[in-house]
Amino acid sequence: MDPHSQIYTAICFFIFFISSINTSINASTVNVSSIQISSNSVLVALLDSHYTELSELVEKALLLQTLEQQVTHHNITIFAPNNEALEQQLDPEFKQFLLEPRNLKSLQKLLLYHIVPSRVGSTEWPLEDVVHHHNTLCVDESDNRLPLTARDSGEKFVGGVAKVVRVDDVIRPDGLIHGIERLLVPQSVQEEFNKRRNLGSISAVLPEGAPVVDPRTHRLKKPASPVPVGAPPVLPVYDAMAPGPSLAPAPAPGPGGARHHFDGESQVKDFIQTLLHYGGYNELADILVNLTSLATEMGKLVSEGYVLTVLAPNDEAMAKLTTDQLSDPGAPEQIMYYHLIPEYQTEESMYNSVRRFGKVQYDTLRLPHKVVAEEADGSVKFGQGEESAYLFDPDIYTDGRISVQGIDGVLFPMGTSERKVVSPTAPKVVSKQRRGKLMQVGCTIAGAFGHSC
Repeated sequence: MDPHSQIYTAICFFIFFISSINTSINASTVNVSSIQISSNSVLVALLDSHYTELSELVEKALLLQTLEQQVTHHNITIFAPNNEALEQQLDPEFKQFLLEPRNLKSLQKLLLYHIVPSRVGSTEWPLEDVVHHHNTLCVDESDNRLPLTARDSGEKFVGGVAKVVRVDDVIRPDGLIHGIERLLVPQSVQEEFNKRRNLGSISAVLPEGAPVVDPRTHRLKKPASPVPVGAPPVLPVYDAMAPGPSLAPAPAPGPGGARHHFDGESQVKDFIQTLLHYGGYNELADILVNLTSLATEMGKLVSEGYVLTVLAPNDEAMAKLTTDQLSDPGAPEQIMYYHLIPEYQTEESMYNSVRRFGKVQYDTLRLPHKVVAEEADGSVKFGQGEESAYLFDPDIYTDGRISVQGIDGVLFPMGTSERKVVSPTAPKVVSKQRRGKLMQVGCTIAGAFGHSC
């Protein structure tokens, strides 16, 4: 064979070798990235089962891809707590701890502690007085060996505490699901929760003043019982509001006090600034800044430890207010008081409440009137009749003390004189961006008394 033929043969062999390597690499990449899960998989059955609370936690913990890889290699057994165990029996503080984004690893360890990478059906269950330990998918857990036991009565238990209430509830070719009556908590997750709770309860000790002698009895005055930081105020929110014609001023003892653990003024300014940046709520921002002392009063309430939810009408709703509705003295303040709820509510909490209980009544700062909320068209509707309003822009501002929820209408209490329906044929008024409608009416009223805005 001549040298040219040898070189040509070597080049062809090299090209064939390189192409075969690329083909094998591409094939392995496709096999890894394209994991196909059968519709008859136990993982699909879990997501479609009546264990809705557990399946939601699995999705929130970002474990679907991990479980998909597990079922492609071997069978799995899932010990699934029922919805009642996760909704009613679970400690609210512990559930809040699990759902915080910074505690994602703890949630993942807790859920993987309920899954065994082998098939353990009722026929594989140990007999009475025999304990079988199974490793779970919680590989980072030092005590991840899950004990399975049975009693003379035939009842089966997992972890020594959780009774199996639905044996072989779901059976699939790649695994099965047993329903259990309570949640299994690994020791490390419980220790992390206790550590976080203990750190949260630590607070500085405030210095105490000298004892005070009562000049009438010549005895020491008994100090008021201390209120821990973060606890709700002692007085109702109505006693801490600014005094009105028939309401005497009263301080609000609570976690704020003279030292103000909560900076309510800054929080109110922050949510007003958020309204301006959000857009479509300039009328309400004008009211809080220019016309009334609501912003100052809201700041004082938050500083004293109270929480507020603001139902914020948008500009289109505020533009529909008539002069008759704003002509009475103090009408703008009374309208806004009816949109302030002395609770901390988010769009999710209000929607869950109306879905579960139907109609819900929330207290307002306009005592004794309440605002009615109900579920409608997949949202929350406030008020009744033609002047109802829908939750239009949820969670515009939420900082743990103040929650602002945008609505598309102005609310009025039932049976009040200011509840006047605007004619549907009335022309739509476009709200101005620099000065709100209530601001203009307020300046007109002030001008009648010789004052200027």
